[in-house]
Amino acid sequence: MRHATEHADVPTAELDTALRGGPFHVALRAAIAARGLPLQRVQHHLSRHGVKVGVTSLSYWQQGARRPQRPESLRAVRALEEILQLPDESLIRLLADSDESGAGTGRPTGRSYRSLTEASGVVDRLTADLGWSLDGGLHTLGHHECVRIGARRELASREAHHIVRAHRDGVDRFVAVHQGDPGCDPRRITVHALENCRTGRLRWDQGTGVLVAELLFGTRLRSGDTFLFRYRIDDGTAGTSREYLQRFGFPGGQYALQVRFDPAALPVRCHRFSQPSAAAPRSGRQDLSVTGPHHCAHVVEPRIRAGILGMAWDWE
Repeated sequence: MRHATEHADVPTAELDTALRGGPFHVALRAAIAARGLPLQRVQHHLSRHGVKVGVTSLSYWQQGARRPQRPESLRAVRALEEILQLPDESLIRLLADSDESGAGTGRPTGRSYRSLTEASGVVDRLTADLGWSLDGGLHTLGHHECVRIGARRELASREAHHIVRAHRDGVDRFVAVHQGDPGCDPRRITVHALENCRTGRLRWDQGTGVLVAELLFGTRLRSGDTFLFRYRIDDGTAGTSREYLQRFGFPGGQYALQVRFDPAALPVRCHRFSQPSAAAPRSGRQDLSVTGPHHCAHVVEPRIRAGILGMAWDWE
């Protein structure tokens, strides 16, 4: 907990419940009530944090009539966590869990904050078991992926082509990370080394559907050397797929994502999205066309940014 800006009561059971399960507006309303602060006083505290939000907006937020989305509004939410003596990321997490792409529409939402953070922890554990560091001594110059959605609307496979540069001597491998859709069986997912590499050790976690695969170069790179390699992951073990995303820990070169749909399973709409972190709401939405005759949609990012980038689609 952070230090309060003025005296506050002990959080109520209602507040604890709202912070655990949301939704955002209920938790915000409970937090304000637990502190006994009128909205004018909340606005005053926000202004002391250098954030300007109107009383009307605060009222709409706690009623659920509107949701904070703009960068300035998200700054206000983080300031509210401090003003209202809430744990770090508690309100931001609830915004992320009720992502705007699915909230109130009847459509399934994207992966929740909890699933993303759980998967991140599993990835850290599995890659550490392979002795792999966060960047592995490689800078990404280009990362191109082709994801194939099968006739059952399942994530059938993804093929990745990497262009990397070593920034230290002795690098001889890369560790690829794959997270299947909910319900997948990572034990049945297969990894195929296609060019300039061979498959090494595999590790997986059944609960999160995460699989990590060691790809061995067969040569040791010197600092400054570039290297190209390509591999494919065959999945097809889960049910209906609704999105594909990639997490990036560091800025890098170009990223291109192409999703190819089976002619028997074409979505009604498709869009790009991004998240600065797992705790942040999705933003950067851009509608995408599924073009024929190959039934593909694609995203090209000239420069990778740290965070999450992906594509989502809706079925009839």
